[in-house]
Amino acid sequence: MTIQEQIKHYLNSLDAPRRSEMQELHRFMLKVLPGCQMWFEDGKDSNNKTVSNPNIGYGHYTIKYADGKTRDFFQVGISANTAGISVYIMGLKDKTYLAKTYGNTLGKAKVTGYCIKFKSLKDIQLDVLEKAVRYGVKESAAG
Repeated sequence: MTIQEQIKHYLNSLDAPRRSEMQELHRFMLKVLPGCQMWFEDGKDSNNKTVSNPNIGYGHYTIKYADGKTRDFFQVGISANTAGISVYIMGLKDKTYLAKTYGNTLGKAKVTGYCIKFKSLKDIQLDVLEKAVRYGVKESAAG
């Protein structure tokens, strides 16, 4: 299956209310980051054990570990979970930046170091989410 097919399969597997919200958020991300590299992480480890929720990823970021090893990953990811939706913005050096900069204007969302969690798209300001995503992509690309 191609990445696009995996994404479509994942979105179609979600319950009706969450499916439509994730489809809308996916379209939003493609509009904000046109032509970006696409990812799909199924949430399973090398033993096929589920260790996290599946993620749709956008962009490319190289994680650099202290031991010198690297791993290719997405810059921004979205995931449905039991509490709603999470948006992950990877590669931020300042883990307080998202909360300090966007936390008060984003809407009903919990903002942590690299994650923005919310129950529904109607609870957040998409223009503010777009600013956070664009900042994160710029920041992680700067390395």
